[in-house]
Amino acid sequence: MARNNTFVLSPSASTLGDSTNKSAEYSAADMQADMQADMQADMQADMQADRQVDMQADMRADTHDGTHGGTSSRTAHATADTRSSKLTWTQAAVRRRLLNWLNALRAGQINFSDAHTRRQFGPATAASQANWRVSDAAFYSLLAAQGSLGLAESYLRGHWQTDDLTSLLQILYRNMDRRSAVTTTMAHAFQRLQYLAFRLDSNSRQASRRHIAAHYDLSNRFFELFLDPTLMYSAAWFEHPNMGLHEASLAKLNRVCSKLQLQSTDRLLEIGTGWGGLALHAACRYGCHVTSTTISAEQFQKASQRVRLAGLDDNIELLTADYRDLSGQYDKLVAIEVVEAIGEKHLNSYFAQCNALLKPGGRCVMQAIVMPEQRFAAYRRNVDFIQKYIFPGGFLPSISAIQDAVGRTTQFRLESIEDMSPHYVQTLAHWRQRFVDRVDEVRALGFDDRFIRMWEYYLCYCEAAFRERSVRVVQIAWDKTAI
Repeated sequence: MARNNTFVLSPSASTLGDSTNKSAEYSAADMQADMQADMQADMQADMQADRQVDMQADMRADTHDGTHGGTSSRTAHATADTRSSKLTWTQAAVRRRLLNWLNALRAGQINFSDAHTRRQFGPATAASQANWRVSDAAFYSLLAAQGSLGLAESYLRGHWQTDDLTSLLQILYRNMDRRSAVTTTMAHAFQRLQYLAFRLDSNSRQASRRHIAAHYDLSNRFFELFLDPTLMYSAAWFEHPNMGLHEASLAKLNRVCSKLQLQSTDRLLEIGTGWGGLALHAACRYGCHVTSTTISAEQFQKASQRVRLAGLDDNIELLTADYRDLSGQYDKLVAIEVVEAIGEKHLNSYFAQCNALLKPGGRCVMQAIVMPEQRFAAYRRNVDFIQKYIFPGGFLPSISAIQDAVGRTTQFRLESIEDMSPHYVQTLAHWRQRFVDRVDEVRALGFDDRFIRMWEYYLCYCEAAFRERSVRVVQIAWDKTAI
């Protein structure tokens, strides 16, 4: 795979303020005090355990060659004992854990360096390779305190760099089954607090609008910089390897409309307008009437403008209603990558509402990003990078979770399900390259280096996840029984 174009930004240029939504404040003082006490007890136990193996771990990580034929070359001033450097005890301890973890690296090669060592981990013949340079010891503090979220946060702050972020994240994904060897008890406690805050900030009507605005209302011009002219912000469909993004987006729209079996006499309901790409395509190509709703103010403004310019005001009705407040019945219903914004606790009510809005004998088609069944139980108990930084309130259901909700609340009969995950790899690669190519225009819109790093990490994180099949994207079609 070709090397990514990654941004090289000075750590001093990053803004340390958190641009994401703030966690909800806890009113349960007892719970907070209990969590803090648990964190302190865990930290103390962890430190005592680490001291017992301190010298042995240090020697093994810093003087022994890496497994799989790895090599080690050290700078002249570095010594076997990292505590003799300017690292704090916590930084040195988590650094040892990280190097020990890298020693057992599988299915990939990482060329790691910091102020104390330069090491090669993993088989030299590995297809996936990446250089990883830690330039600020604060990286180790964040890794100790926040685990995988600390890894991301430290990248946003410019504490580490790589020549191929997607490949590095792919290698980390492949070895994630061993992540407990690096995760500290402090990071576990941090993750529990993040999870509690996430659960408290449920997708009520008010919260849903706030969550959607946090991402989609950044700037219409910003999204136009890296999306194709359809402004579709979802997986495209690449019918051949040399297909461009715009052509692939049109192919995806045709595929969705074909699965809907659209007719000119149909009344189509779309939940999640986006910037109007599907509504315009369906009304223009198939002549049907489209009612489409979004709770993003920016998307509504842009979609309304596009509908007017296309002269389709009589064919397309745009709403700003929450899906829970829609009424009427429609011949067809479509939602493209919307279920991810619904939330686990609202899946039943979401599909019940879809059932109520669809006429008997009608068809529903959804495109959905889903979590593999094997990872779903662990995923639903944690908060990941996407949920914390990119899509607050987001939640990826599994196919089983979707079908369970459908079975409980609807008269839908499964007609087809199609995996299109490889197409998202290509889509994300296009978005990332377009983002990189126009990064100066992103800055001109007022977005700072931290924001740029966050979006680079987001696009590479998602591409790596789809490459490794850690997440999937599917198109599902259901027919509503005529009874």
